[in-house]
Amino acid sequence: MKNNILTIVACMAFGFANAQSVRFGVKAGVNISNFTGYQEDVKSLTGFHIGGFTELKVAKKIAIQPEFLFSTQGTTIEGFNGDSNSSIKLNYLNIPVLAKYYITNAFTIEAGPQIGFLLSAKNQGDDIHDFYKTIDFGLNLGCGYEFTDNIALGVRYTIGLTNVADNSDVPTDYPDFYNLSFKNSNFALSLAYKF
Repeated sequence: MKNNILTIVACMAFGFANAQSVRFGVKAGVNISNFTGYQEDVKSLTGFHIGGFTELKVAKKIAIQPEFLFSTQGTTIEGFNGDSNSSIKLNYLNIPVLAKYYITNAFTIEAGPQIGFLLSAKNQGDDIHDFYKTIDFGLNLGCGYEFTDNIALGVRYTIGLTNVADNSDVPTDYPDFYNLSFKNSNFALSLAYKF
């Protein structure tokens, strides 16, 4: 875990040191999230994300973009523990570091790692934080289109790389859902404004 954090910090430091231009921005949008690895009776959950970013232009067509995002994620389970519909809601502070390539002056593609810090976890209002790991790692793939020099639309898919379930303290009589291995999956649509 420390190596991954150091890698992200190193990428950010490299970007600042070699940046030809630096721009700051804010972004917000819609999340469509789910769990992979637990497929029975699982449906997507709609949430949102909001936060800020820095775009570090290191070459004419290449930029590094670290972000800090508050992100609501999770899944909806049908028939969970006798309920007709149950929502698992996970709130994260996500820190992605993306490499962006400008195919044209307006159209970009992006990819990069992400570390997420779990802020809260709830099921129907009950605190279930202890059943989830506090750190999550993912890989982002996406694209964007800049309508103007300041306004851009982005689409991104985050592939979860680590099991988010913490099974160490799960009671033996607790539902089987918490004894499984599953990963976050998130599709995000964002509107960004660069200063």
